[in-house]
Amino acid sequence: MTKTERINSAIAIAIKYGGIDGDHHKAWVIDQMVRCLTGCPVVEEVAKDCRGDEYTYESLGESKEYLDLVKAAKDGEDGPDTYDWDVGCAP
Repeated sequence: MTKTERINSAIAIAIKYGGIDGDHHKAWVIDQMVRCLTGCPVVEEVAKDCRGDEYTYESLGESKEYLDLVKAAKDGEDGPDTYDWDVGCAP
């Protein structure tokens, strides 16, 4: 995927899901945008809704670039796990 395609994918996620209420959903949007920008592959996930019914959705897996970015983001003055990285909850 080209740099422009990665950026466009991240923007599409922001537009499609960014308006959904809830900090846990916003964290998911940010994480998915970062995954787009770091070239993560598309994967199919299974979740349950509030009624307990299962549904599938597409999200992004992990790339080496993503894993390296998360590792760096968590690193700080108190060691490699100074900060958290919240992957959130899919809306």
